[in-house]
Amino acid sequence: MSTDSHLSGLTGTVIHDAVVPARAPWLHHIDAGQTLRIVDLEGNQAVDFLLYAAADDAERYSAQDTVAAQGNLFLREGTTLLSNEGRPMMTIAATSVEYHDTIGGACSCESNTLRYGHHTKAEHACVENFLEANLMEGRGKRDIVSNINFFMNVPVEPDGSLGIVDGISAPGLTVDLRAEMDVIVVVSNCPQVNNPCNGFNPTPVRMIVAA
Repeated sequence: MSTDSHLSGLTGTVIHDAVVPARAPWLHHIDAGQTLRIVDLEGNQAVDFLLYAAADDAERYSAQDTVAAQGNLFLREGTTLLSNEGRPMMTIAATSVEYHDTIGGACSCESNTLRYGHHTKAEHACVENFLEANLMEGRGKRDIVSNINFFMNVPVEPDGSLGIVDGISAPGLTVDLRAEMDVIVVVSNCPQVNNPCNGFNPTPVRMIVAA
């Protein structure tokens, strides 16, 4: 009998289990008290992440409130993700990666063109993934706020400079998020191939919800 190592330590009954293909979007409603586990299946895959309140999606994840409340740019175990109303939305209950990024943002066709040249303009990007998922529920480009980049490594140097560098994740590493309210999670399984955030090779991730 085989055991699923990706479920190790996850309490409750699994009610949703999906593999998100490389470069694809994902949207799911998660109720208060449920836990979302994100599994980096092959390692070094950035998972761009947005969060909306299910009761009123004008309330959504706020990078500014979250960073200010904890006094640190990086998200770690125990970090509470706050909304623009200052309310807890989800808590990082556990993580096998030391920290996660809040400032690298989401790649777009426009930023790819600016950073990497006009030949990249047609490449799929995270903003397009966020739009594709959000449009299913009536949200548009103005509803895309500063996002979280799970598993992504964006160190800040003493002089304030930063750069997107090789990831600190590895195959099978996870982050668990406990919902503190009913939320809508929107993910872009990052398609970026012009910098090391995905090891220049986007790969699938697994999304597991337990109740």
